[in-house]
Amino acid sequence: MHSIFKELVEHIEFTNDLKNDVYLFLTANNCPKTAEHCIHVGTESRKIALTVQANPEAAEIAGWLHDISAVIPSNERIEVSKQLQIDILPEEELFPMIIHQKISMVMARDIFSITDQEILDAVGCHTTLRANATLLDQVLFVADKIAWDQSGEPPYLKVLNRNLSKSLSHGAFAYINYLWERKETLKVIHPWLKEAYEDLKNKVHIE
Repeated sequence: MHSIFKELVEHIEFTNDLKNDVYLFLTANNCPKTAEHCIHVGTESRKIALTVQANPEAAEIAGWLHDISAVIPSNERIEVSKQLQIDILPEEELFPMIIHQKISMVMARDIFSITDQEILDAVGCHTTLRANATLLDQVLFVADKIAWDQSGEPPYLKVLNRNLSKSLSHGAFAYINYLWERKETLKVIHPWLKEAYEDLKNKVHIE
């Protein structure tokens, strides 16, 4: 385990119950709201997975783990990414919040011993999605947007749910398209998001 992570876990007695341990990890590191959000996303991920024949256990685990890097402040994430030898894109350097998905993936592997690459990959693209996204990628992406971590109802929720009733890809595209229509207001346009937009646009036959 990297030394960066050791100080985050040294005061925690893990129980070998992953859901409980993720909650413990986040609350012990002063992120109680993120702990609640991750449990909520795990529940939503399992629910969506069951409707689209994805692996519900993998989906729930990915949900629990997706935001564990919240324990690292945004202003430290680029330096931490360098130390972890994570590939950093220019857009991530400009807006470090967005690299948390890649850090969460490494933390899931190194702290919580996740070896399932499909789970790790879904965690690693849960904010932006990516081109040729797997079923699990899309399940976690959509679940995170439904069980969002702000107060009130997400402004895009009705259109997302309406499209999700058609297919998972329609649901994922509905959220990305919502962002795309407001892209002038975004701090950065992550290249993975752009690639996911083009990919899903073709797949759902929207021009």
